[in-house]
Amino acid sequence: MNNEYSSDPLGQVRASLDTDVVALATASADGAPSVRMVLLKEADERGFLFFTSYEGRKGRELAENPRAAILVHMPGRQIRVEGRVTKIPESESDDYWATRPRGSQIAASVSNQSEPVESREELERVYAEFDTAHPAEIPRPAHWGGYRLVPDVYEFWEHRDNRLHDRIRYRRDGEGWTVERLQP
Repeated sequence: MNNEYSSDPLGQVRASLDTDVVALATASADGAPSVRMVLLKEADERGFLFFTSYEGRKGRELAENPRAAILVHMPGRQIRVEGRVTKIPESESDDYWATRPRGSQIAASVSNQSEPVESREELERVYAEFDTAHPAEIPRPAHWGGYRLVPDVYEFWEHRDNRLHDRIRYRRDGEGWTVERLQP
């Protein structure tokens, strides 16, 4: 991490990303936390984009508490991003849905995400039946789409000797950012 503060935390994130998988943390209305890995589809000036079922645990928690955090981990470094989360327009979800492989479309269509299933065989049977019943294009199900995390806070952490780690935090301040060095 450069000791100079950048005015562009998103640019720093983009330059550091060598993966499209991030940890996403959400919490229920009563504050019970949950974290899981998700596929990050986009990181731009509008925020961080991911897709999922609106009815699974993530979707339910985001409906109850529309704030979340993502974590990008690299050896000796990490980036945390915190902010509010909103659903993207249906047209954008439709556009991305159309680019997904057919098998992924079927899985998203038949999955009651986060709900128990009797067996692996049951899951595969439902998948195969749906595939057979829908030989043509598969429309995006209403229960599936995109969310965008709009950052309020970025924190860049880098390992240093003697646990004197570098920590730089950016907090949204109107249209800009307040930059602070944090103690390890």
